Amino acid sequence: MATAVEAFFLAPPPPLRLPCELLHKHDLKRIAESTVRRLSLYLSFLEGIERQGLKTISSDELARLGGTTSAQVRKDLSLFGSFGKRGLGYSVPELSEKLREILGLGKQWRVCIIGAGKIGAALARYRGFADRGFNVTAVYDSDEAKIGKRWETLTVRPISELEKDAAKQDFDIAVLATPAENTPAVVKQVVRAGIKAILNFAPVQLSVPSDVTVRNVNMAMELEGLSFALTNRGE
Repeated sequence: MATAVEAFFLAPPPPLRLPCELLHKHDLKRIAESTVRRLSLYLSFLEGIERQGLKTISSDELARLGGTTSAQVRKDLSLFGSFGKRGLGYSVPELSEKLREILGLGKQWRVCIIGAGKIGAALARYRGFADRGFNVTAVYDSDEAKIGKRWETLTVRPISELEKDAAKQDFDIAVLATPAENTPAVVKQVVRAGIKAILNFAPVQLSVPSDVTVRNVNMAMELEGLSFALTNRGE
């Protein structure tokens, strides 16, 4: 389980809403989720290229890595300003830095995990989050058998304490690794706690206020996409 979850999270989950100062600067109320996903992919490719010591990249090369077109790359980036020079391409360090700013990765985000099962444990122990500024600072569960158990530096706390803890710790993101039947009730607690971003692993649609952003991770759907690709690939 841990290996699959860690592989899914090689890149951080991109936020659906961008920092308010960027929205104001570019007069954008909301960026399409597909655009944000591509920005996150571009950044991961750029970081790999930068580690190889390469200083520039063309939109054609970035498009090839991202499985899109050079026109789409230019369109995505043009939403946030002017990048690169015709005939010279993009400066890898400069574009990487700008994408980190756009994605809000220059900040430190406080994350709580709700659900101390196998998925929750794998997420809490995945060190790649901290490298991106996502710091898991608390874990919660409703199971008395799990409450009080130590996860390295964290102790599993009762979900009943979430609202009180949130008032002190000011969580930015809640990660839900709870059974589907329990998730709607947990979401109500998360909303009451004032947490404005939710990453949901349960296969259930959530109803939240308009100022709360939800990102759903559906492992079954991802596997079905791979099944479709394998079934329909050309021989």
